[in-house]
Amino acid sequence: MPVHIHPADVPLEAALVALADPVRRTLVRELAGGPDWERACGTFDVPVTKATLSRHFSVLRESGLLEQRDAGSKRFNRLRREEFDARFPGLLDLVLREGAEA
Repeated sequence: MPVHIHPADVPLEAALVALADPVRRTLVRELAGGPDWERACGTFDVPVTKATLSRHFSVLRESGLLEQRDAGSKRFNRLRREEFDARFPGLLDLVLREGAEA
């Protein structure tokens, strides 16, 4: 079972580091565009290996941005938007806006 950090316990530096990587920003944007718990880890089209993708998900969990749960052989994801916004108001909006402008 993955370990989750609540956004209230995340320092700003950890949140900024998590969002600094373009692959992680892509994951966040894709999760923001759909319902909670719909996307399994293997459904994201990003140019990294499975091991690297796993590390990206870990960084997002450690920064309080992501919650994951296992269902059979798959791991599903939820962007912790409400909780993260309460801790860092406006930060996710900036990331999501950047993706819309590209």
